[in-house]
Amino acid sequence: MTRSEQRRRLALRWWGLLLLALAPLFVLNLLFGAGRQPGVLAMPLFIAGLLAMFASLPLFGAYKRALVATEKALDTPQETAAWQALGVCRGRALLVAALPAWIAAIAVFTGLEGIPLLLLALSSVVLLYLYRIPRQLG
Repeated sequence: MTRSEQRRRLALRWWGLLLLALAPLFVLNLLFGAGRQPGVLAMPLFIAGLLAMFASLPLFGAYKRALVATEKALDTPQETAAWQALGVCRGRALLVAALPAWIAAIAVFTGLEGIPLLLLALSSVVLLYLYRIPRQLG
């Protein structure tokens, strides 16, 4: 697989995981979000969603190390293996970065207001954006 194909594959996977992160929140909010009164679990779930952002910190460090290793492996026989390792590391990190949006989707059932739901969704988008492959790589 060429370098551009690897980058394209990783870019498509990023868009797919972005959709996977946000779709449950939007669908559940559309179906079940209207007219609910805030429940007892609304605030604890919002706080859990905020704390879930910090779960991606160790994975971000591993992702950065994988990026550096991939950059060092460019134009060597280990390049394909480095791209695959980067994809695996990044895939795990993207799933954890989606946690705030998924917690927000669960919080829809507790009647969490729109602004906190939006904040959790945006935090996932920002975290996911951090895992884009930089242009300098390749």
